[in-house]
Amino acid sequence: MPDLLKRPFGTHGKVHQITPESAGWRYVGFDLIKLRAGEAWAEATGENEVILVMVEGKATITAAGKDWGELGDRMSVFEKTPPHCLYVPNESDWALECTTDATIAVCKAPGKSGHAARRIGPDGITLTQRGEGSNTRHINNIAMENEDYCDSLLVTEVFTPAGNWSSYPSHRHDEDDFPRITYLEETYYHRLNPADGFGIQRVYTDDLSLNETMAVHDGDVVCVPRGHHPCGAPHGFEMYYLNVMAGPRRAWRFVPAPPVEHLI
Repeated sequence: MPDLLKRPFGTHGKVHQITPESAGWRYVGFDLIKLRAGEAWAEATGENEVILVMVEGKATITAAGKDWGELGDRMSVFEKTPPHCLYVPNESDWALECTTDATIAVCKAPGKSGHAARRIGPDGITLTQRGEGSNTRHINNIAMENEDYCDSLLVTEVFTPAGNWSSYPSHRHDEDDFPRITYLEETYYHRLNPADGFGIQRVYTDDLSLNETMAVHDGDVVCVPRGHHPCGAPHGFEMYYLNVMAGPRRAWRFVPAPPVEHLI
């Protein structure tokens, strides 16, 4: 099993590149690109569909033969405003030029030529509370199951207040047994506020054959190949993460860990 915790391997250009091959799985890919104002980037999607998420900053984007204009608004994810995103189908090209310093997430999964390129957000994305008490967090759904934007991808943002838990009660989605549970690989791209803070993420199976607890820092990515995967934000540090999920079926069905099943 490859290491689940991925540190950024730079501060400029492509600082994360997670592929199915490097992660030891079959579906999810995730890149993170950090550019300065005036810099450009271009790629072909190949067999993958892609959602470009303007995590921070602004850029003009062309994709799938169309000029989509300038996307982006927030300069910090912790403004919590809805993200500007662009869906690009497989066998397409995309290119962008940054109009400010920018951080762009490239979320990838197998494409089936089933959906056309389209903008996603900020319209139609509303910050929504989930959970209560110390399990409260806030969600920006970008392309979850109710949004028929993609062939494979499921993408969402989560903001966890300082001192709270998230992706909790612990749950797993690692079997292809719909409608009880679906098999979905998942990446977590973490940010912390203040940026010198830390959070905790545990990835574990019921039998503890996988049982990893990680300190996550600003800019880290955690890969979840199977098992439960709760996160904790210590007092004093707010946590953001961008989730990318994909599997053989575009549906999110999970099973809670037995000790916390009564909390669902």
